Amino acid sequence: MGRVDGRVALVTGAASGLGEATARLLAREGAAVIVADIDAEGGARVAGAIAAEGGTASFCRLDVAIEGDWSAAIADAVRRHGRLDILINNAGYAEPRNIEEVSLEAWRRSMAVNLDGVFLGTKHAILTMKATGGGSIVNISSIEGIVGDPNLPAYNAAKGGVRLLTKSAALHCAKKGYGIRVNSVHPGYMSTPAVERWLASTDKGDRLRASLEAMHPLGHLGQPDDVAQGVLYLASAESKFVTGAELVIDGGYTAR
Repeated sequence: MGRVDGRVALVTGAASGLGEATARLLAREGAAVIVADIDAEGGARVAGAIAAEGGTASFCRLDVAIEGDWSAAIADAVRRHGRLDILINNAGYAEPRNIEEVSLEAWRRSMAVNLDGVFLGTKHAILTMKATGGGSIVNISSIEGIVGDPNLPAYNAAKGGVRLLTKSAALHCAKKGYGIRVNSVHPGYMSTPAVERWLASTDKGDRLRASLEAMHPLGHLGQPDDVAQGVLYLASAESKFVTGAELVIDGGYTAR
């Protein structure tokens, strides 16, 4: 316990799935957590659950694609806690369509949430963290930012962008001596509410689940806490010599 004791963390997309697991773990390890999401009901639920467990949390409505929302969210974090030490850029969006089917609107939506949102969060967090002694930024990319998928061209492009944006920001912060580390995490398929809803939406759900599981050499989907534990490591001082790195948490998916 206490691996991020006294730190202030903002987690986007924290109303469910990987974001919720990460927010709750960071709080258990001592951080004051800002639960950020466009889902006010879900975000308030998570913040309430953290408080009920004895942690410190507040909800902030944040549309990651809107720069004004970022300015307000980070300003509120500083007003409440005096600083921001950890940013987890987790919010994401995917719409399975191949390159012939994907619309320009869906493409732009994917870029806005998955890439623009990470850019805005990283930029504004750096502007704040450099004035208060540094911090850790963790950008949630995906295995789809490393390998291709025929039905996810927009998601592939955005998550691949997150991968290299992370390296650029990490090098910038290191060169400037800001004390800010920037890393990316690349999950495989996880048993999140979004994935479970997708599987339940088709009459081929059982076969699709079996196919997804078979793609991971460990033979099963990951759990949100599998990713949260990796994020905790990168957020904590245990990873003080790690920046510009890619932490792949995928059950062996990309090892083949």
